[in-house]
Amino acid sequence: MKQKFNIITSTCVPLPLENVDTDQIIPARFLKATTREEKYFGDNLFRDWRYNADGTLNKDFVLNNPLYGGCILVAGKNFGSGSSREHAAWAIAGYGFRVVISSFFADIHKNNELNNFVLPVVVSEDFLQELFRSIATDPKTEVEVNLPEQKVTNKATGRCETFEINAYKKHCLMNGLDDIDFLVENKDKIAEFENRRAGL
Repeated sequence: MKQKFNIITSTCVPLPLENVDTDQIIPARFLKATTREEKYFGDNLFRDWRYNADGTLNKDFVLNNPLYGGCILVAGKNFGSGSSREHAAWAIAGYGFRVVISSFFADIHKNNELNNFVLPVVVSEDFLQELFRSIATDPKTEVEVNLPEQKVTNKATGRCETFEINAYKKHCLMNGLDDIDFLVENKDKIAEFENRRAGL
């Protein structure tokens, strides 16, 4: 979903597991879908963790715990490893997460998130562990993600860190643009460049 980013303040869903791969995010059997419907993929985010083998809810999994909610997922180190399936980013966006915070992302998955209007925020391992502790102490803990200033703040402690983001992707997120929108927005500049190159 194309949504402009500015400052997001939200409670968080903690997933303190390392090496969460894309098959765990969205199992391979859902890759055969012929739809891009957000609800379909969102409903199947972490499918094999959210549901038991008989299809009933796994009450022990964090997405099924009413204590936790919000549009920020806080995940352990090396999030999105494994295959490069874009469906994993579709599922995260389809569920309603707008930000994923981790100390390390697999590169392809990180770019897939950016392309699907989900902001991956890389923080230090120490800051990440502090977030997990704050959320465990109080599930209503809020985190502020300030994209213009590239800053993330743990509202429970006041501690903040800066994060890196590609300038082009930052522009696109802040303006609600995908790659095609960006080209259309700059079509006059592109035409002018081509005319100059052709000597027109």
